[in-house]
Amino acid sequence: MTGRSSAEPSAPKAAVDWAEFAFLKDRIQLSDSALSKQLTTLEEAGYVATERRLSGSRHKRYAHLTDAGRQAFDGHIAALRAILADAASPAEGPQV
Repeated sequence: MTGRSSAEPSAPKAAVDWAEFAFLKDRIQLSDSALSKQLTTLEEAGYVATERRLSGSRHKRYAHLTDAGRQAFDGHIAALRAILADAASPAEGPQV
């Protein structure tokens, strides 16, 4: 595992409707089992929906953000932007 948080699998899906499991696995560099576990956790939390679709003779797993997942993702991005804005502004200390 690469030390990524459980929220990170949602990042590549932010700009798409549905993403195929293999794309997500390659994009965020997780093993099949690690990504499957993360998607299951996010699905149980209501942040991601998954489905299996027939593609030729094989079933492929797809995932997408739910409305709750989109709101949570947007909230995380807003919080990160606030942290960066605070870090970029000069520190206020005692004036000399």
